[in-house]
Amino acid sequence: MMHGVLADAGPLYAAADESDAHHQRAHRESQALENSRRQIVIAYRTFLETHALVLARMGPRTASLWLSYMSDAMLINPSLDDYQQALMRVRALPDQRITLFDATVAVMAANLGLEVWTYDHHFDVMRVPVWLT
Repeated sequence: MMHGVLADAGPLYAAADESDAHHQRAHRESQALENSRRQIVIAYRTFLETHALVLARMGPRTASLWLSYMSDAMLINPSLDDYQQALMRVRALPDQRITLFDATVAVMAANLGLEVWTYDHHFDVMRVPVWLT
């Protein structure tokens, strides 16, 4: 088991966007992770999703800076089994608005023994350990 957290798009985006309601929180938590030497692990699909948000909302210059900042991140890919398990999680909670993006992160976190760094309550609904400072 690695010593880290699996990041969701919310904190990654909030750290980049000064107008985001969670911007200061994301910076405090990022610093706390660094101070405790916990690795921020990011699924490639989360990395792609966050880059698309930064690009669309803040433009190419900020997106380029964000990519430079994220160059040291540990990026991982979900397996085919992760996707299949995520689909089962979504189907098991038909009354919830849980995306396959979030369900995939939840499954990966469980399989890797990592907490999720997120601001999304759906991870609580899926009973996934969420990292708290």
